[in-house]
Amino acid sequence: MASRRFSSLLVSPFLTYRSASAFLSPVARLERSLILLRFADLLDKHNDELAALETWDNGKPFAQSAKIEVPMAGLPDGVLNIISGFGASAGAALAGHMDVDKIAFTGSTQTGKVVLQLAAQSNLKPITLELGGKSPFIICKDADIDYAVDQSHFALFFNQGQCCCAGSRTFVHESVYDEFVAKAKAKAMQRSVGDPFKEGIEQGPQIDSKQFEKILKYIKSGNESGATLETGGERCGTKGFYIKPTVFSNVKDDMLIAQDEIFGPVQSILKFKDIDEVIRRANNSSYGLAAGVFTQNIDTANTLTRALKAGTVWINCYDTFDATIPFGGYKMSGHGREKGIYGLQNYLQVKAVVTPLKNPAWL
Repeated sequence: MASRRFSSLLVSPFLTYRSASAFLSPVARLERSLILLRFADLLDKHNDELAALETWDNGKPFAQSAKIEVPMAGLPDGVLNIISGFGASAGAALAGHMDVDKIAFTGSTQTGKVVLQLAAQSNLKPITLELGGKSPFIICKDADIDYAVDQSHFALFFNQGQCCCAGSRTFVHESVYDEFVAKAKAKAMQRSVGDPFKEGIEQGPQIDSKQFEKILKYIKSGNESGATLETGGERCGTKGFYIKPTVFSNVKDDMLIAQDEIFGPVQSILKFKDIDEVIRRANNSSYGLAAGVFTQNIDTANTLTRALKAGTVWINCYDTFDATIPFGGYKMSGHGREKGIYGLQNYLQVKAVVTPLKNPAWL
C-alpha cells in the first residue's frame, strides 16, 4: 500500500525530470560543463552545512564529513530529484516503477535481491548493485608491520566500521602474527570515541539502535565461539550508540564474526601459513567487494591480485579511490561498476543503425 502511494507521488518528479532531459539534450558540452562547475562552487560554499547534516545522519566525525563526503545540490531543476522515505515505500516504488529507466542501488545484499525482483516484475530496468562485503586484508611476512597496522586500523574502523568495503577479515602471516596483534590492540585502545562534532574525535556513534544492538550481538558471538577478545567488546559510556573499538584474535573461518558483514568497529584477526592457504580462505566467502595486500614482494602481490575474487585489490594501501577507477564487486557484493568508463557504460544503450547504400563509391 505504501509503495503504491509513493508511486503516485513520483508523477511530479518524473514530469520535471523529463522536462530537464528535453532541455539538456541539445545543450552543448561547454554549457553542461559550466553547469557542473557552478554546482561544484555551490558545494564548496555550503560544505560545512552539508557536512554537519551528514554527521547528524550517520555519526561520522565532522572533520571526515567535511573533507570526504560530497552531497549534491545546485543543479538545474529536474536534473536531481530527492525522494525521501523508507526502502519498503519509497525504494520499492522507484524499483518497481514503469517510468524509471535505471536503478543504481547501494546497500545490503538482502535488499539488493529485492530491488532485482521489483525490476523484473516491472519494466526489466537495468540494475547495478554495490552491496555488502567481508573484505580480506592480507598481511604477508615481509610487510612493513607498523604501516600495515595503521592501514588495517583505518580499513576497519573508518566511519565506525560502517563501510561496505571495510577490511573486516585481517589475515596475518603466522611469523608476524603476535607482533601484529599486540600493535593492533594498542592502536584500537588509543582510538578516541565520542561526540562527532568535537575536534579530535575519531569515532562517533553507530547509525541507530538496531545496528548498535546487532554489533553487540556479534561481539557476544565472538566471545562465545572461542575468539580472544583483545580489547573493547562493549558499549562506550552510558548514553548514545557508542561502541568501544573491538579487536578479536585467534579468529577461525567458521565463526560468525569471520563470515558475516558486521558493519561495525570489530576487527577480526586470523592467522595463515602460506600464500596458497590464504588465497583459498580469502576467497571462501559469498562476498567479493574488495581486498588489501601488504607485501614488499612484487611476485607475491601479482599472485594475490590475480587470484583474489574481488572487484578492487589495493596493494600496500586501502580505501584509495579516484573518479577514474571502477568500483564494484564480485559474487554477492553486487554487479556493475561505479566510476570510470565502466560506470558510464551502465547508463548507455547500444543501437545498431543499418541503411542500404546505392552505388557505393568502392564498387
